[in-house]
Amino acid sequence: MPTHADTCPKKYLISHTSLQHCFDKSRSGLEKLRETDPSFPRPIKFGPSKQAGVYFVVAEVEAWLESKISERDDVTQDLFKRDEK
Repeated sequence: MPTHADTCPKKYLISHTSLQHCFDKSRSGLEKLRETDPSFPRPIKFGPSKQAGVYFVVAEVEAWLESKISERDDVTQDLFKRDEK
């Protein structure tokens, strides 16, 4: 019989700092991306203080990135189709 752990996807977190390194962005650069792109995943903050850790759900970041890749590929395909005409 499947357990709860078998049927529910695991949620992993990545810190704000680690995400900065993954995207090769500064802290302010990542903040700017969050402000200008409403589809960017919202962070989870552990605690009320300014020094509290900020994390993102890895699956949400991956889904966001996949959607950006898909958007790019759709535009590229549209350009190729237009050039073929």
